[in-house]
Amino acid sequence: MFDRLRAQFSNFYDRVTKTELQGKDLDRVLDEFQFSLVENDVAVSVADYVATELKEKLKDVQFARFSDPRGRVKAILSDVLLSVLDRAGRLDIFELVEEKKKAGVPAIIVFVGINGTGKTTSIAKLAHILQRKGRTCILAASDTYRSGSIEQLEEHARRIGVRLIKHQYGADPAAVAFDAVNYARAHGINAVLIDTAGRMQTNQNLLEEMRKIVRVTKPDLTILVVDALTGNDAVEQGKVFSQAVKIDGIILAKLDADVKGGNAISLSYIMGRPVTLVGTGQGYDDLEPFQPQTIVRNLVGGD
Repeated sequence: MFDRLRAQFSNFYDRVTKTELQGKDLDRVLDEFQFSLVENDVAVSVADYVATELKEKLKDVQFARFSDPRGRVKAILSDVLLSVLDRAGRLDIFELVEEKKKAGVPAIIVFVGINGTGKTTSIAKLAHILQRKGRTCILAASDTYRSGSIEQLEEHARRIGVRLIKHQYGADPAAVAFDAVNYARAHGINAVLIDTAGRMQTNQNLLEEMRKIVRVTKPDLTILVVDALTGNDAVEQGKVFSQAVKIDGIILAKLDADVKGGNAISLSYIMGRPVTLVGTGQGYDDLEPFQPQTIVRNLVGGD
């Protein structure tokens, strides 16, 4: 994961520690580094921020004899990256479920995103992990458009052993979600996870249907699921979905297959919403909390 970006960082350390850290020499190194960030799917505005911060922190730095200049540059870059990743704060879905459980009501979570992002699989993973933590949940099949969508979620529900609320194809998706919420309230279920139709961010009719689901269910969280492999289009998806409904957090699916890493850096900074979970594999256990320190360690390297 992040192999390409990690290689660019390593090259950056070498260039900086062999360059007089002032004037045009530093500007040239930072310009090239900024370009390499953009090439690896870091949003232009984020790359510009990182380069500007690095210039301010690196200018006139003097490396003492027998010191560890590479380590010092890594520490400076780590601080800058953490400032990017921490900008939107943190969001803990599991903590929310606990709070709602104590209040005696279910946590209601709507999941949105375009087709093919891994949204339905991410929902199943989250349901499995909640069950493993001793919490109950139900799934709502509010994608009543795509052929096979109900069966896909139904199979996940069967495998992990959770109840699925569904209607027939063509039914009102908001009605499915509403029924799931009512069932959860009546039966003391801890969490309602609502799967919605994958929709392109340009499809206004489906975006309006998404707004209706949110209006009807009044969710505690609306989570955008994006594919880490989609490059800067993930940022554009985030912008459009945020204009349609209030997005509270992001799940970054398929992060384990991302050799670039730019989306992990850019998304929360651009959207102003935290990445809460990341997909790290194909199994139901392969959904982990987003931990900025771990991401930075992976990016910056430990050599």
